[in-house]
Amino acid sequence: MDLLLQVLVNGILQGGLYAIVALGLALVWGVLNIVNLAHGAFIMLGAYISWYTFHWWGLDPFLGLPLTAVVMFVLGYAVQRGILNLIVRAPMFNTLLITFGLEVVLTYMAQLVFSADFRTINPSYSGHNTTVLGVTIPLVRLAACVMAILLTLVMWYFLLHTRLGRAIRATAQNLSAARLYGVEPRHLYAVTFGLGLALAGAAGGLYGTVSQINPYIGATLTAKSFAIAIIGGLDTPLGVIVGGLILGLIESLTALYIGPTYADVASFGVLILVLIVRPTGILGRTA
Repeated sequence: MDLLLQVLVNGILQGGLYAIVALGLALVWGVLNIVNLAHGAFIMLGAYISWYTFHWWGLDPFLGLPLTAVVMFVLGYAVQRGILNLIVRAPMFNTLLITFGLEVVLTYMAQLVFSADFRTINPSYSGHNTTVLGVTIPLVRLAACVMAILLTLVMWYFLLHTRLGRAIRATAQNLSAARLYGVEPRHLYAVTFGLGLALAGAAGGLYGTVSQINPYIGATLTAKSFAIAIIGGLDTPLGVIVGGLILGLIESLTALYIGPTYADVASFGVLILVLIVRPTGILGRTA
């Protein structure tokens, strides 16, 4: 029983981190209708930015998240205005090719600049744990999970209760009507993509505190982000939290009862099931 409880707690902590990993992809997909295959590569870049600010400047990885997010926002705004805006209304296949090309370029550039060595962000408190009811909770994982869910809730509030957030939602729902109200789509699309990359950068910083980073982690993170966005639904950031928690719990339980080799198989099996039973996702609106 203690082992099962430990596994469930680990799954929840991992699922909370998964939520912020997928949030940027879900935001860009839901608003711009772009399935960003380079999403994981941008998370990887955010992780390296956090690694360098920690090792060069001694900046705590959690305190350094705003800096990482700002750098990634600027990069995202430039990428969207300079590249993706040219094909934002093109068939989805074109955007898939463009973002896949970005993923390949970013991965190999990262290998050239950072090398293929594994790196971790290890603050002084990284080995500290707390025990509750016989369950060991790593403080860094707990902090990463709480920060990830907090950022997701902040984004949910931003989209629902701020003028810019409402403009983003309006553009996603009806571009023509949004233009009649004075929305400038090219700028708004760039801001949205910038926000998506800012979230990816924050996710990378949090990911680096609990796992090793190297230039090749992007493909796996993109696949998991895709699965989480589909399982939870694209209509609300709360769906990403649900999808992340479900994925984290499934992976933990599968690793316990079947074996860690089958964790990804189980996760994507659930993805297929959700696509068959409820294609809009668990919290997605039905037509």
